[in-house]
Amino acid sequence: MEDQYLSLSEVEAVARRAHRGQTDKNGHPYGEHVAAVARGTAARGGSEAQIAAGWLHDTVEDDRLSREWLARAALPEETKAMVDALTRRPDEPLEPYAARILATPGALLVKRADLAHNSDPARIALLDPATAERLAAKYARMRELLGLGAEL
Repeated sequence: MEDQYLSLSEVEAVARRAHRGQTDKNGHPYGEHVAAVARGTAARGGSEAQIAAGWLHDTVEDDRLSREWLARAALPEETKAMVDALTRRPDEPLEPYAARILATPGALLVKRADLAHNSDPARIALLDPATAERLAAKYARMRELLGLGAEL
């Protein structure tokens, strides 16, 4: 990224700070999830802007950073657009959420990395059966809406 923007290591530090103290449904530090999404984005050939969005993809949705912070952040507009697209609004149905991701250049690749980590059988196996079943159905529906099928 250009000099006026945060570097990827600075974006990582922001994301890790933002999610400090937060845990996932398995009780693991949430920073592990965003790191996995950033790595998965990079492994899928993502640009620096997409990798930055991978680090930040849940910060606004989880109320760790505000929309105002995102608007003012020293990030490329494409990264900001991806983070916004990946931020599911409260009570938002999956259909408009998926449509926004599909309409935003670069966001689908980051969402693929997110879904891949969220659907990891090793992570799902640690959940109680009801939660695992509910999330598996949600992730399958999201893949369908995004035109991914079983592909991640």
